[in-house]
Amino acid sequence: MEGLSKREIEIVSWLEFHKKYFFSSGDIRKFSKNKTQRYNIVKNLIKKKRIVKLNRAKYYLIPVKAKSGSWSEHPFIMADEACNGKDYFIGGWAAANYWKLTDQLPMQLDIYTTRRQGKKKFLNTRIVFRRTTKKRIKDAVTGKTEGHKFIIQSREETKKWLKSGS
Repeated sequence: MEGLSKREIEIVSWLEFHKKYFFSSGDIRKFSKNKTQRYNIVKNLIKKKRIVKLNRAKYYLIPVKAKSGSWSEHPFIMADEACNGKDYFIGGWAAANYWKLTDQLPMQLDIYTTRRQGKKKFLNTRIVFRRTTKKRIKDAVTGKTEGHKFIIQSREETKKWLKSGS
């Protein structure tokens, strides 16, 4: 890990040893004296591309085994962690592909949420946040991949979406 300080190597190693790939700044509290020092540690690790910021309080650690700094995580897991596991569902072509209603691989991940909107790129995944209502979120179902749960549009709603002309 070229370019990392002794403290940064210690933090990255500790996070990876404890398998905390998704973490908050509070998780590294024991490595700093105060909030400002934690902020600077996180800022430097982002600048050195060892972590990726998912939302205001959550980060993703790029593992040490990613030698060149490039890494890929399952997009559904990234979406769930970016939304803190609530008030969202995955829809669009990603849902259609998940339910095997199409063989087309999605170019982006559409996340319907009540809290945010806009486009964001996490690692190699383009995510588009779209606004929706709490009623539509309640109709979504839970899926599972690689031992991680996420919320996805139901099969029936996805069929309706495909028939409507996407």
